[in-house]
Amino acid sequence: MGTVTIGVSIAVPEPHGSLLQERRAGFGDAAAHGIPTHVTLLPPTEVADTALPAIEAHLTEVAATGRPFPMKLSGTGTFRPLSPVVYVRIAQGAEACTWLQKQVRDASGPVARELQFPYHPHVTVAHGIDEAAMDRAFGELAEFEAEWPCTGFALYEQGADGVWRKLREFTFGRSTVPPQAGHVDRGSLPTGQL
Repeated sequence: MGTVTIGVSIAVPEPHGSLLQERRAGFGDAAAHGIPTHVTLLPPTEVADTALPAIEAHLTEVAATGRPFPMKLSGTGTFRPLSPVVYVRIAQGAEACTWLQKQVRDASGPVARELQFPYHPHVTVAHGIDEAAMDRAFGELAEFEAEWPCTGFALYEQGADGVWRKLREFTFGRSTVPPQAGHVDRGSLPTGQL
């Protein structure tokens, strides 16, 4: 029995995902090409490889209770000086991401875990690079915007080479995307989702 390092995230779709990945590499972040552009729901977590079927079953259940929601990225933020990260902000969809990550990490599930920092959904565009490059990332992406309907999330595994690879996608069980980006029909969500 061995262990694997997994993560759960919402992929930033094309063309935005590749664009932000290339920008991240351009700022000097050596890990950029091994990390698909994403919003984290479960940070890197080491698990027994034999636990993967139970984890996939759990994630299937989480996805079945969710429904598509509008995602919008807009502008930049940073966790400095607490953590050496510059990110693109989530202007819409943060509440749904917060609900999802709680379900993924639920104490009754197979990947229950505490977080090092309070959950703050974001898209990392620079991590652990020099301050001047962090400042450049913060400034150059300050006007960045992207929107899409989020229809699910995926399970990833980190290889021995440090590259994250998708194992499986999980599509939400409900099919309705809110008709307006600024309107969420709270009555159709499971209790506590938003």
